[in-house]
Amino acid sequence: MRSVGTVLALVVLATLVATFARRWRIPAPSLLVVAGLAVALLPGTPQIEISPGIIGLVVLPPLLYASAEDMPWRELRAVWKPVGVLSTGLVLASAAAVAWVASLVTPLSWPTAFVLGAVLASTDPVAVTALGRRLALPPRVQVLVQAESLFNDATSLVLFRVAVSIAVATAAVGWSAAGEEFLLLAGGGTVIGAAVAAVVALIRRRTEDPVLETVIALVTPYAAYVLAEGAHTSGVTSVVVAGVVLGGRGDRLTDARIRLQLHAVYGTVVFLLESVVFSLIGLALPAQVRALSDADRAWPLYALAVAGTLVAVRLLWLVPLSAVVQREGGVSRMNWRVPVVLTWAGTRGVVPLAAALSVPESLAGRPLILVLTTSVVVVTLVVQGFSLASVVRRSGIALEPAHTEREEASARCRLAGAGLGRLDELSELEAVPDVVLDRLRRGLTARLDDARDRLAEPTDDSTGTESADVVYRQLRRDLIAVESAELQTLYDEHRISDTTRRRLQRSLDLEEARLADA
Repeated sequence: MRSVGTVLALVVLATLVATFARRWRIPAPSLLVVAGLAVALLPGTPQIEISPGIIGLVVLPPLLYASAEDMPWRELRAVWKPVGVLSTGLVLASAAAVAWVASLVTPLSWPTAFVLGAVLASTDPVAVTALGRRLALPPRVQVLVQAESLFNDATSLVLFRVAVSIAVATAAVGWSAAGEEFLLLAGGGTVIGAAVAAVVALIRRRTEDPVLETVIALVTPYAAYVLAEGAHTSGVTSVVVAGVVLGGRGDRLTDARIRLQLHAVYGTVVFLLESVVFSLIGLALPAQVRALSDADRAWPLYALAVAGTLVAVRLLWLVPLSAVVQREGGVSRMNWRVPVVLTWAGTRGVVPLAAALSVPESLAGRPLILVLTTSVVVVTLVVQGFSLASVVRRSGIALEPAHTEREEASARCRLAGAGLGRLDELSELEAVPDVVLDRLRRGLTARLDDARDRLAEPTDDSTGTESADVVYRQLRRDLIAVESAELQTLYDEHRISDTTRRRLQRSLDLEEARLADA
């Protein structure tokens, strides 16, 4: 990045593109990559060089943390076995296949081709989360794709370090040494991430200042990453573990007002970082291509061969794994639609790019590795990104809007019923004025009727004296607490999905915040 003006220009470009992407209902990351590539090809566009420090230290931690925070514990526990298989076995298979193909079709030597394979072996959590944010996938499928992309980075990072040591030093590295390094990276990153999460949770429980809470939330991913990297473990794993742990306990650490503020601030940060980084991927490719030698001019064919290898290996790995999982689940006939969707959702993005940028400049073939990595990222984001929604829709596994509406309406009925039950208890105690009880009861009854009819007409009742309003707000907050507890019970009993729980909890938080401001 040459100047602040370039950064501001990227922010403006990203905002415009994201606005049109939302209006056209296409994935913003895919359109941002295309826009960045188009701008880079315009005459007079300054050459963009991406610094490894900017991607690895500034951009990556908050994006990984935001993706990990959205990971629901319940669904994660249900898919941990296939996630473990994919995050280790598929990474090894992908790296080996890409290395073999690259050594055959490109000028890269076998050790250098293995570096390329290790770089591209893992799917990218930032791209996967950004692309899948608007897809109505079943909860377990969505969590499987997202969890795989979050937890396979430790394996690919170990492979990458081993591959670089072999390529640079031309030294053999034994499997025992690689296994020890994997335990150090993954295990150390897990311990540090969990420790950071415990300390942050302890601090946030004793903090009621919204500004301080926001600062803590923004600093947490950077603290987890820097501490882990300083201890020579996996910063990526540390950030992911911290995000998963804190994300599963976020509703119990803060109140409604702070949760709403954190949601708004982090949403803005993630939007800006995602927009800029995906634009940079497209902007940087032409400059990387110009740095290639004449012997590497067939790089487009090399990139297509590598991208095709990744898709083929992923499909060949997922089909038998899906068959085993379905058989264990009692499904007699193999369903091909799930492995096809999982295959097409395995995009590459920011993490492989950060790994490629960290390849030592002394390594012969580094320019080609960088071009092929960026090209594969562009191909997966554009080709798979633009067509992923169509693949999901044609597969028939996407959740129908009516299903989500029915689930949400049913949950709203239960919440309103819990609130009415609490009002009945207060009415028997005769400790609250009848006018306040009647007002609360009318509101909850209206919500119950609206939920049953799947309508959303807000009620407005501003009658009553000033003292009655004070009592009303106090009791309504009490009822919101009861509804929140009932909502958590519905989720714990597997009656609603995590998406529905988050949506309804946000609705309750908004109402509680309005009561506090009244």
